[in-house]
Amino acid sequence: MKSDIHPDYHPVVFRDAATGTPFLTRSTATSTETVEWTDGQHYPLIVVDITSASHPLWTGTARVVDTEGRVERFRRKYAGLRA
Repeated sequence: MKSDIHPDYHPVVFRDAATGTPFLTRSTATSTETVEWTDGQHYPLIVVDITSASHPLWTGTARVVDTEGRVERFRRKYAGLRA
């Protein structure tokens, strides 16, 4: 690898804005706000809108879409337009 062309890759804490769940991971993102982690170290804190802790797909609260109702409504609406 070439030296001095890659961004700084360091530990960062991401916190879910909805649930408050923090995640310690590595990223090139940075912030002036810091937070103390359980190991006593201070890491940059980035607050994000949605993570796996609050996303409906990952939490099991995803809504089921009524696709059959939509198809039937479409067919009724355009039933007389067949060529």
